[in-house]
Amino acid sequence: MNFSLQNITRKNIRSLQPYSSARDEYTGEASVFLDANENPFNAPYNRYPDPRQVALKNQLGKIKKISPDRIFLGNGSDEPIDLLFRAFCEPGTDNVVAISPTYGMYRVAADINNIAYREVLLEEDFSLNADKILEATDSATKLIFLCSPNNPTGNALNQMEVLKIISNFNGLVVLDEAYIDFCPEKTLLANLEQYPNLVILQTLSKAWGLAAIRLGMAFASPEIIAILSKIKYPYNINLLTQEKALKMLQLEEQKVKWVENILQQKDILAKELIKLPIVLKLFPSDANFILVKTVAAKKIYQELVERQIIVRDRSKVALCGESLRITVGTAAENELLIKALKEIWSNWIIQ
Repeated sequence: MNFSLQNITRKNIRSLQPYSSARDEYTGEASVFLDANENPFNAPYNRYPDPRQVALKNQLGKIKKISPDRIFLGNGSDEPIDLLFRAFCEPGTDNVVAISPTYGMYRVAADINNIAYREVLLEEDFSLNADKILEATDSATKLIFLCSPNNPTGNALNQMEVLKIISNFNGLVVLDEAYIDFCPEKTLLANLEQYPNLVILQTLSKAWGLAAIRLGMAFASPEIIAILSKIKYPYNINLLTQEKALKMLQLEEQKVKWVENILQQKDILAKELIKLPIVLKLFPSDANFILVKTVAAKKIYQELVERQIIVRDRSKVALCGESLRITVGTAAENELLIKALKEIWSNWIIQ
């Protein structure tokens, strides 16, 4: 690998003078704020939030066992995904490579930024072939997107194949670990120092139960984090999000219990699903959802909607024909799903 962050960073980003917000221009404590044209009433919501999210990054650093200068916080993981395109990919010139099927926002972000998006199909069993990924790259490939555990397939990618890609690619490898808390495989956060071209995405939306506050995380070298911080909007993480995240991060034991419960319920749900004639196959899952091959995915989806039960129809996605992606819910929610699927099948038999 001959990786150079300088070489892959867009020229205009290298020379960019970032916006300096009122809260960026001093450090330490202050008692009187007359710098940002804020309303002096209605504290604390009258004040702009910390643009550097220092307290939150410090707390995350303790939990993740990583230095805070290796952490970027975004409005969901979608923000760092978009910023990676804007920092490192020249519109109309560069390209990115991603596995297929996978999370749809990688392509959307590529299209928004006018970046060619190259898909490499996973193997039939959804496994990753590093050589195929590397063969799809060229001198204009700046990013490779890998999602593990993958969405919508649910499986963790082989870490040796992932590391082979990282070791042999001169651009950035973006490893999306949104579902890592549910996975027996360990995160690659400990590998960041070894691989300067690795960017890891995680989120508080899944295991931490905080999808509504929209807080995503990117972990990388301090140099990459500095570039992302340079081009983000000044106050991208609002005060309410920062406060709620800090409170929840004090309750890591609760998160662990939720994960244990979800994994237990996943096993129960899988055993019930496979008994149903309407289900043809369950794909192995290392996440908090199961990809289920059915006899008629679109029809089943529509009939579940009529019963006010919402799953995700993935039947039009590559390698996922006639498949539904089912998130693991509470025991009661899972029982309602199984009951509904039994009713749907019974009605079809009668008809």
